[in-house]
Amino acid sequence: MDMAGTRRFPIGLLCTWGVTRLALLLFVYKVWTFPGPDVTSDVSVIYHGWYETLRTGTFPHQDVTWQYPPAAALAILSPALLPFVDYTHAFYDIVFLADLAVLCLLQFAGLRPGKTLRGAWVWTIGVALLGPTVYARYDVMVTAVAVAAVLAGTRHPRMMGALAGFGALLKVWPALLLAGAVKRRAWFSAAATAGGLALLFALTMPGAFSFLTFQRDRGTEVESLGSMVFHVARHFGWEGRVMLNYGSVEFLGPYVDWVSWAAVFLSVIAFGWLLLWRLSVRRMTAQGVADAAFVAVLMFTITSRVISPQYMVWLVGLAAVSLCFHGSRMVLPGGLVLASCLATVLEFPVYFGDVVTSTPLGITLLFVRNGLLVAAALIAARELWRGTVSRPAPTVPPQATRTQETLTPS
Repeated sequence: MDMAGTRRFPIGLLCTWGVTRLALLLFVYKVWTFPGPDVTSDVSVIYHGWYETLRTGTFPHQDVTWQYPPAAALAILSPALLPFVDYTHAFYDIVFLADLAVLCLLQFAGLRPGKTLRGAWVWTIGVALLGPTVYARYDVMVTAVAVAAVLAGTRHPRMMGALAGFGALLKVWPALLLAGAVKRRAWFSAAATAGGLALLFALTMPGAFSFLTFQRDRGTEVESLGSMVFHVARHFGWEGRVMLNYGSVEFLGPYVDWVSWAAVFLSVIAFGWLLLWRLSVRRMTAQGVADAAFVAVLMFTITSRVISPQYMVWLVGLAAVSLCFHGSRMVLPGGLVLASCLATVLEFPVYFGDVVTSTPLGITLLFVRNGLLVAAALIAARELWRGTVSRPAPTVPPQATRTQETLTPS
């Protein structure tokens, strides 16, 4: 497999993508059965219920599981574009098309001078490793917007800003794509897009910002970095419990609030590091913009109180954009993200019962997955700093080298 890319038509890439995506569709269509709990109930039950409410012109503001910014309504309503198909299957078809759009964007970028198809391969393999969960959530749609924004980069700052602003109204995290934006036009465009859409939703649909309260009240989800404290503590008499809370499986009990606040503190530390990096930048290229977006989202993912499996789609997409560039510094972090995708599909859905009950297998899988993500974040942050802040090593002219060799005693 030529991971470095080629200027020839990428038949192998397209065939691999087609075969893996057909498998994902067969799993979510329930032609084949994937191990573990059913991952499609979010679409058939929760999303469909929201869809019926949103069609009436209001947000499900009394449903604590609605924890998304107002433009998420567009993703939930998108199956209406396929009225000849029932809601559930239409949703999977829309996600499939969004997946295809990301592939096309990465392939187009990878075939340009100075780029490689390596990023398209990362997307193809990473999504496949995550299993059918990715097709049963709307995160692929958000990632498609994010990938388009980062690829616009320094060449089209207004476009990047508009897409990042729109993405932030879909699921907040695309606001981090602007971490490396160097043109004020990108920030102004993002603010105008996000502000205009937010005002439109606030004026036309009641309950547009109820999600802010629900997000504030969330606890520590069982797959997060902080949850590992309680997974281990359960074996030493900790008296907490695991419950479905605010739409996710969370730990409830003594000291959970402390760990949740610790996660918030770590997010503040991550923000402080990004701010320090931004103020220290000496040089910024299109590759630096992509790397900064990847690092920012990676850092805020690992410090979050929730690390759901679909969050990995964001990291795969942004790693793929970074790896589109020849000589990318994110090869090792990108590889660690791919490895964590394999660990993710094992902890959810395959062995999620072991995770919920904190068995040794479940704890091991979480330690592996979260450990890989932490390692990826630390290495990626180091490489971003080296590539954009550290002074490049001085190059020695060939003539000076020959003179030095001549003067060196044998």
